Amino acid sequence: MTEWMADELGDGYEQRTIPLGTDPDGEGTIVATLVRHTAPERPRAAVLYVHGFSDYFFQREMAEFFTDRGFAFYALDLRKCGRSRREGQTGHYVSDLALYDRELDEALAIVREETGDQPVLLSAHSTGGLILPLWLDRLNRRPGGTKGAGIAGLVLNSPWFDLQGKPWMRTVGTRGIAAVAKVKPKSLVKLPETDAYGTSLHVSGHGEWEFNTVFKPLNGFPVSYGWLTAIRNGHAKLHKGLDIGVPSLVLRSTTTRFARTYSPAVDEADAVLDVRQIARWAGCLGDAVSVVPIDKARHDVFISKDEPRKAAYAAVDTWLRATGLLVS
Repeated sequence: MTEWMADELGDGYEQRTIPLGTDPDGEGTIVATLVRHTAPERPRAAVLYVHGFSDYFFQREMAEFFTDRGFAFYALDLRKCGRSRREGQTGHYVSDLALYDRELDEALAIVREETGDQPVLLSAHSTGGLILPLWLDRLNRRPGGTKGAGIAGLVLNSPWFDLQGKPWMRTVGTRGIAAVAKVKPKSLVKLPETDAYGTSLHVSGHGEWEFNTVFKPLNGFPVSYGWLTAIRNGHAKLHKGLDIGVPSLVLRSTTTRFARTYSPAVDEADAVLDVRQIARWAGCLGDAVSVVPIDKARHDVFISKDEPRKAAYAAVDTWLRATGLLVS
């Protein structure tokens, strides 16, 4: 392990590299990066956040929402993502989502050690919202389960629960993707180019958010056959039903609006995922699941326009109080 050092987010933020050794996918030495926000002296609990595809942690407002309520806040940039990507590595590439268990286990151990074994709330966005439930399902099968590991709950922000698009992509298309992945896993899937969502967010386009466009390109990272097969395998496991062992809150927009180019309508809908799929599969998490649609929310509900963003945070606050994680 390395020591904490200053993070690019500035005052109040630090990062720590988690060495992971040799990449099982053959791209050299890999690391993950844990980021922390200045915590209360005696936190009531901790939060560990995981980003999505073509993403990394940059949401200061989210961190401050939790620290203002007495939580210690941490976020993990997964291997080959954001702060963790090294020269020559394929951005976000992994051949099996279970490989992320390594850094998730390590990050959880650090958080628990630093916060005096306080309960940990997990949170994730998009692809992270698939990765975390799969990890929790495996963790729940270990002695003591997820609760024994200190996990108290899960908040998912527009989790990626199924493959969007035409129905045939979820059947014959998925089989075709897997066949290509066996021989050319890092070959790229030909997808229409779009920067509609990215430019809706960033200050250089039509948005109001500052973030590192090397870590989060406005048109996203390319999608490979091997990575997409790992995702589809994860979807299949989810659809069979998981048992994550803790209550969960699922936030999503009320509307999907796919677009290749920006229009103001992109600001008030999920431009990445089909929200009907999120609604359909949320029950597969197991335990108690609360689903709250947020009107006019973007794909990342916590970087939506003011009104839906406030509604999303209010929903989290209400749920934290209902679960006993937040007591006035």
